[in-house]
Amino acid sequence: MSLTMDLLAAASAAPFDAEAATRAYLATLQGAARAKSDSYFEGGYWLPLWGSLVAILAYGAMLRLGWSARWSAFASRITAGPTRQAALYSLPFTLVGAVLTLPWTIYSSFIRERQYGLMNQSFPAWFGEYAIQLAISLIITAIFFMIVFAAIRRAPKSWWAWASAATVTLLALLIMVSPVFIAPLFNKYQPMAQGPLREQILTMAHAQKIPADNVYVFDASKQSNRISANVSGLGPTIRISLNDNLLNRSSPAGIKAVMGHEMGHYVLNHIGQLIAWLSLITLGAFLLLWWATPRLLAFYGQRWGVTRVADPAVAPLFGIIVTLFGLAIGPLLNNIVRHSENQADAFGLEAAREPDGFAMTAMQLSEYRKIEPTELEEILFFDHPSGRTRVKKAMEWKARHLADLPVDQRGQMVMTSPPAK
Repeated sequence: MSLTMDLLAAASAAPFDAEAATRAYLATLQGAARAKSDSYFEGGYWLPLWGSLVAILAYGAMLRLGWSARWSAFASRITAGPTRQAALYSLPFTLVGAVLTLPWTIYSSFIRERQYGLMNQSFPAWFGEYAIQLAISLIITAIFFMIVFAAIRRAPKSWWAWASAATVTLLALLIMVSPVFIAPLFNKYQPMAQGPLREQILTMAHAQKIPADNVYVFDASKQSNRISANVSGLGPTIRISLNDNLLNRSSPAGIKAVMGHEMGHYVLNHIGQLIAWLSLITLGAFLLLWWATPRLLAFYGQRWGVTRVADPAVAPLFGIIVTLFGLAIGPLLNNIVRHSENQADAFGLEAAREPDGFAMTAMQLSEYRKIEPTELEEILFFDHPSGRTRVKKAMEWKARHLADLPVDQRGQMVMTSPPAK
């Protein structure tokens, strides 16, 4: 601890050297801890590829083994209404898909997290939350199938446009209701306890003209030790929340820095921008489905027992196409999100004026994010700025605002001690 503080104090002595201060912060993550962080994050480079392959194999089995056609036929025997048929078909489609991919889900979401010390839950607790997610998926998928296949039936030439609009509307509704109805299924949300830190956060919010009357804390520590905060909801349900790990593991300066970042997402309307981007991506995905599905059915439909795009049995083929599309545009999505995160970082530094708190929080996040990736790695695989990028930005901001920041009685910068781990 004293060595770390000596390095940081030396780096902050006048004249302030932003590069030296950056290197001093980065030097606090070394040895086994840094190797573990790099290993975890680099292993994650392959997860989208293997996850996509597992999904494609599952969808392929549904088609090749004739399951999808039989589920559709069964739904047709149960009810004559095509909308109800689509909803009924979605149940085995979702359940069997979950069973087929469950081994991969257990490995990627539970076993791997436990191996790297990032999972606090027992397997029964984790599986209980997985079951809740599956139940939510059953409902959402049924609604989604009802909408999409109704569009296909009623507008064969332009269904891609109607389905895109309906999907984005459904997405916006889910974002709106999530803080109120979905998130509380997994964590307990409660107002932050009264105190100076809460008042400082609300003062920051009011200074940015954010209509916040409360700050919410949720008990993420039951799942992991990761620090986090977020802006969730849409319109009347928007709220800014932080998890108990951030509250317990970070300094007040770090908490204020993170909350300033989250306020940036609100003020800069990043949720609205993200919905706009997702609208374009959704439109592209449905255009691809509209173009590719009839052509693939012409070649393979007979052996699958699926010959019409309007038949819900085509859903696994939709799944294969969308999975490949999602894999291809992964780097684009990462860059879209990372751009918003960079903007929120800049906003948070101005709002909170806690560059050292921001840098220390970036170092905490680097417990499971590679701290110094190559430029290509950051472009392809990072949906948030790397620790190096964030610390450097904070120290450059500090260098520009050095005269405006508090000093101790000796005229040196007031340094906030890193949180104990």
